[in-house]
Amino acid sequence: MSQTISSESGIQSIDEQRLETDLQYRFQYLVEFIGFSEEDIAAIHASAELLAPVVPALVDAVYEKLFSRDATKRHFLIRNSGYQGALANDLEALSLEDAQVEFRKEHLSRYLVSLVTRDFDAKFVTYLDAVGAIHTPKAGSPQLEVPLIQMNALMGFVSDAIIGTIQSLGLDAITEAKTIRAFNKRWLFRIYSVAVLEECSPLTHWYKLDVPEVLKQLNCDLDRGLSTEDAALRRKEHGPNQLEERSARGVWSIVVEQFTGTLVVMLIIAAVVSLFLGEYIDAGAILTIVVLNAILGFVQDYRAEKAMAALQRMAVPTVRVRRDGTIGELSARELVPGDLVYVEAGTSIPADGRIVDSANLKAEEAALTGESEPVEKQTDTLEADDPALGDQHNILFMGTVATYGRGEMIVTAIGMETALGQIATMLQTVKREPTPLQRRLAKLGRQLAVAALIIVAIVFVMGLLRDESPKLMFMTALSMAVAAVPEGLPAVATVALALGARRMLKRQALIRKLPAVETLGSVTVICSDKTGTLTENRMHVALLRTLDQRFEFGAEQESDPRDDAAATLMLACGALCNDASLEGEDDDEESLHATGDPTETALVVAAAKHGMPKADLDRALPRVAEVPFDSDRKRMTTVHELPQEQSGLSGSLAQAFNDIPDLAGSSHITFTKGAVDSLLPLCTQVYRDGQLQSLDDDTRRRVDELHDELAGEGMRVLAQGFRHGKDVTADSEAETLESNLVLLGLVALIDPPRSEASVAVERCRAAGIRPVMITGDHPLTALNIAGQVGIASDGGSLTGRELSEMDETQFADAVQQVSVFARVAPEHKLRIVEALQSQGEVVSMTGDGVNDAPALKKASIGVAMGITGTDVAKEAGEMVLLDDNFATIVNAVEEGRTIYDNIRKFIKYTMTSNSGEIWVMLLAPFIGMPLPLLPLQILWVNLVTDGLPGLALAVEPTERNAMRRPPYPPDESMFSRGMASHILWVGLLMGVVSLGTGYWYWAANSENTPYWRTMVFTVLTFSQMGHVLAIRSDRDTVLRLGILSNKPLVASVLLTFILQLIVIYLPLAQDVMRTTALSLVDFLIALALSSLVFYVLEISKLVWPKRELTA
Repeated sequence: MSQTISSESGIQSIDEQRLETDLQYRFQYLVEFIGFSEEDIAAIHASAELLAPVVPALVDAVYEKLFSRDATKRHFLIRNSGYQGALANDLEALSLEDAQVEFRKEHLSRYLVSLVTRDFDAKFVTYLDAVGAIHTPKAGSPQLEVPLIQMNALMGFVSDAIIGTIQSLGLDAITEAKTIRAFNKRWLFRIYSVAVLEECSPLTHWYKLDVPEVLKQLNCDLDRGLSTEDAALRRKEHGPNQLEERSARGVWSIVVEQFTGTLVVMLIIAAVVSLFLGEYIDAGAILTIVVLNAILGFVQDYRAEKAMAALQRMAVPTVRVRRDGTIGELSARELVPGDLVYVEAGTSIPADGRIVDSANLKAEEAALTGESEPVEKQTDTLEADDPALGDQHNILFMGTVATYGRGEMIVTAIGMETALGQIATMLQTVKREPTPLQRRLAKLGRQLAVAALIIVAIVFVMGLLRDESPKLMFMTALSMAVAAVPEGLPAVATVALALGARRMLKRQALIRKLPAVETLGSVTVICSDKTGTLTENRMHVALLRTLDQRFEFGAEQESDPRDDAAATLMLACGALCNDASLEGEDDDEESLHATGDPTETALVVAAAKHGMPKADLDRALPRVAEVPFDSDRKRMTTVHELPQEQSGLSGSLAQAFNDIPDLAGSSHITFTKGAVDSLLPLCTQVYRDGQLQSLDDDTRRRVDELHDELAGEGMRVLAQGFRHGKDVTADSEAETLESNLVLLGLVALIDPPRSEASVAVERCRAAGIRPVMITGDHPLTALNIAGQVGIASDGGSLTGRELSEMDETQFADAVQQVSVFARVAPEHKLRIVEALQSQGEVVSMTGDGVNDAPALKKASIGVAMGITGTDVAKEAGEMVLLDDNFATIVNAVEEGRTIYDNIRKFIKYTMTSNSGEIWVMLLAPFIGMPLPLLPLQILWVNLVTDGLPGLALAVEPTERNAMRRPPYPPDESMFSRGMASHILWVGLLMGVVSLGTGYWYWAANSENTPYWRTMVFTVLTFSQMGHVLAIRSDRDTVLRLGILSNKPLVASVLLTFILQLIVIYLPLAQDVMRTTALSLVDFLIALALSSLVFYVLEISKLVWPKRELTA
């Protein structure tokens, strides 16, 4: 069927001639075969205008959710649509044969599309007449029988697809339209017989096209990539490379939520009751407080949403792309169709693309196909018609992961145009789960609500017994319930966590998962990598070491390695057996810039500085095969075609090749680099004095000694070798390529410790956190760096091999006693994490490779490297170090402790304030006083004191002892460390002072009720301001902290003070709040008495400092 998509309207059109010749049968089919009545068709006609914008997406949704001939894709679609158990099984059991698929697909598509592309009205009567003349289905039309239970499941599935699609397009008016709802009832029960999983519009079958044709269609040059100008135009046309998310909470959703809380609804009801009773001022005041509370809640929630959205945008991975003839890095969001993207093990595929180069490339596509086994990828075209996604071996799909090898792809689809994007159109939704702390706070809030409501009921009953007005007591009880229940706890926790995550971002720590912020403050062990984390990650080649000579780089009397054949071949090996890229002029060291792994970039730069730029070497000795590096083998091998003539090589390199014995009879040569203990056992000869000599035991010991000497100096040491011969070809097996190697020598690279690493390690120890180094480097190198930064105080270390030989008991003892682990594999990392966690430790683990993902997921806090880390590691981790710096982990722990401390301060402040209000209302009847506070006064205290000052505690700076104490357990009670007693006794003090002041004035003049109530009201409000200032620290006084060290808090206290003055002295406010102006003397008395809470807490810090420190 000939189909096109209009880029302007988005409406699908079909072959006009074919449509014209088959219109009559189409309507006969709808009426007789499917079962539409004339009323149904009339309903469709009435709905056509509303449906017009969504018809293409509507058909897509139905097709994509039903009758998949690609079993893995169908399973993914159904299971990820929220259908579970028998219902999902029923849906998956439905199937269609090819004839049924094509038949129903054609008629559904053509009919729905014709509704919006044809002149329906002009031919409607004619169509019905034609239908009446034909009473039997077209000969040979296939039938479809579906069991009733499956049909019922199917109907709900289709309905979800349609409504979800309409909602995803933002067409709320259509979703609300009664016409559509009525239309669904009749239409959905017929559409199942023609719905199939097929593409509504034929996409380009990239898997069928060879590489030159793909480049031609996408107008891209394989050597240069897209130009910057062309990429900008394509970006404008296609938009950013991202999946469109349906926000879990839009602005209006947040606004509505502020008015749907149970207690807020109760207040609104109270306002309505007041209106009916003619209490217009009270009603207006209550509604004003509701609106102000909603504004405050909205600001909290909106800030949290914006903060989290900003963090998600920061988490977009970077990719290596060829543009304007050079390779650079850019955000995956910037990709456009036609971009050439480099892929290697650990890369998260950023878009759909046709593979143009593959070196043992494998990809794990479980996200799309459900198959966890990696799929081998290659460049050959496929001849199969409509292969399943899992069978398209020359295509890489967005959302999948490269697990092995390397390759290059040309982007064919981005964002919602990708295979994942088509699925996301129907399935994607954003649902943010609450963090453990938020769940605990929500549970705490519910428990406190029950307790508060019991107390409120007591106050209500006691008021009635004292002959108070039932209406007044009802409003009082309602106000107390609103004031006493800490509804805002989870919201404030969200704000604190989100703002804390933003502060961490400024300190180069990107939080990917909000619960990580909570856990960070409880970390007891930090397991860190060495290279780039504890070191500067500025790797450079320090020297080349053959068996006979030492060539130091950067020394004043540097000997030229090009004077030695083996050293010359080592430079070439370092550049050829290498995936880094180099830019700049070879004779200008300042302009040289390499992109890639730090070790490989150092090798490339070293070769370029000695007249062997990688680009020239690649042209002279093209790579034809390779065995990629992996963490188990700890080596990499590349195969290069030898040139027929040496003219493409520099003089020294050409001479070095000429000196290799028997090279003339070889067509290829291999170069291998890797760890000494990995490569040396594969070598049988050594290249020495222009000759191939047998590698005997004495020579092996000599190599080990040289290695230990260099490693003991803190250098990273690699061995290099080569192989040639008639059995070395591009098709040779990996075992052949990496056997009988010829050893060239050792390369020593230096990466000095970061200057801030030793300070960060010392901070860890002071904070009760144990730092552990886990590295793949040699033990001597690891111990040298660990000693310099202060991790290895006893000098002990263990290797991965030694760990593998231990039983569980020995292993558990080892991880407790040893702090340096070298030559470890990813499985050792996972085992170390599990052992530490079994001993009750809260473990932070760093990682950068594909195989580190299990350990990162298992760790309490998985920390991925932002510079050297693979996309897989970043996805597995809760936190990403943007600078790969160990000190950043320590800074993040400090922030985590600060955030948790501040949330506890807010809880302490809120609960103590509520406690004070409850004590005032509860004790008054027992001393014979009338109601000490009116409903609006209670609501005012709650709004003013629990609002802005409480929020300002979320930005309280870090306390000076935050990193000088052991971490707190993550599951500790919210009321631990003296908080429960603080809430009770400080709340009681606050209540007694406020009520005692009121009692004094009431006893002196009980007739002047507004006056003594204003005194109670004022003392209680100002007492809470003194309290919020005093609890900024459990140990330090306000003077030591600095009054202006938390400016938002000072501002909120001053604002509260001003608002209270307005309520007391402004006539209009007096009428609303039932207050009266206080004399200057009484106002000063109220101010002095309310400061008692502040002074008592400040003095207690001086009298019992140790108690407060450990509380």
